[in-house]
Amino acid sequence: MTKEELTAWALANGWQMISGHPSLTKPSAPKEAIVRLVLKATVANLEVKKPAGKWEKVGGEAYPKITPDEQDGPPHGLGFAQVPSISMLMQENRDRQVFARFGG
Repeated sequence: MTKEELTAWALANGWQMISGHPSLTKPSAPKEAIVRLVLKATVANLEVKKPAGKWEKVGGEAYPKITPDEQDGPPHGLGFAQVPSISMLMQENRDRQVFARFGG
């Protein structure tokens, strides 16, 4: 996958751009990122915000080694399995975006 493909996948699956990174937020604090994709020139990193406020890299890979999921799930190779609630968090973010469109 390329940087552009990863960004497109993320934005189509409930992620939003926060501080220049595709990010997921907590349901209780929708403006504060807790999971983000840091897309560099040759690699992509998955980072999680620790309670102390520091970002911890949980996975990363060079773009050619990242492969899309056949069922539109998270791409393989970035360490999404290290974040156990990632699917639920993505669904909550996606739902919040859909309902925001209805409300305004």
